Amino acid sequence: MSFAAVAFFSVTLFTSCMGALFVDETGPIAATSNPVGKKVGTSSSTNVLGIVHVGNGGINKAAKEAGIKKISHVDQQRTSVLSLFTSYKTYVYGE
Repeated sequence: MSFAAVAFFSVTLFTSCMGALFVDETGPIAATSNPVGKKVGTSSSTNVLGIVHVGNGGINKAAKEAGIKKISHVDQQRTSVLSLFTSYKTYVYGE
């Protein structure tokens, strides 16, 4: 078997079992009818090997951090390397 075939097989195996090699994406989580506010609160958590998950990436924590009483919308950013290390950051917007 050639080196190229082994490399292709390895990449295919890893990406099919574990997802993408690297992910850095931000997407919507929730929205309300409240107008978009000027305040932004953040919270975060981290997952290692799917075994250890630490932190508080909750909406409530992010809202309290920024003093937000009326949430307009929530986004979440996820960064992952081989699905072995994944970090999450929650952004809460409102007044």
